[in-house]
Amino acid sequence: MSLRNDIAPDSLPVSLQAEGVEVEYADGRSVFYHGVPEKSAEPVTTPPGKDVHVLVTDPTQTEGVIVYVNDRKTSDEILEDSGVGRVILDAGEETTVFPGVDVSVDSYRVTVDGDPEAARGRVFVFAEDGLGEQSWELVAEE
Repeated sequence: MSLRNDIAPDSLPVSLQAEGVEVEYADGRSVFYHGVPEKSAEPVTTPPGKDVHVLVTDPTQTEGVIVYVNDRKTSDEILEDSGVGRVILDAGEETTVFPGVDVSVDSYRVTVDGDPEAARGRVFVFAEDGLGEQSWELVAEE
């Protein structure tokens, strides 16, 4: 039983920059994911124990939705005020966080499988903790 609830995301302003990706929350704060995301045509499995965020942009790449996966630290009210969504999954569970983007959990690892064409935008995965951050962009197979 989870102490937190699933929360639907709102559309938020997104800025794709040479140095990384910025998302402006509905409450006026922003987050900056540093570095150029590594491109992957395969599903991305994050290292265990990381905070995992999935961002899907719109076709213009100026707006998007962001979903935190298994975030149990942030209160429902903060996420609702910020426009960030959340899904809570148990090991072995899978869900669709956006059309064309599926997330599953196995032990402490999160796997994100996304089809940018079906999502009608770009799909990013961010994994971070106090020691660093990693980022990927899911791309169509060539």
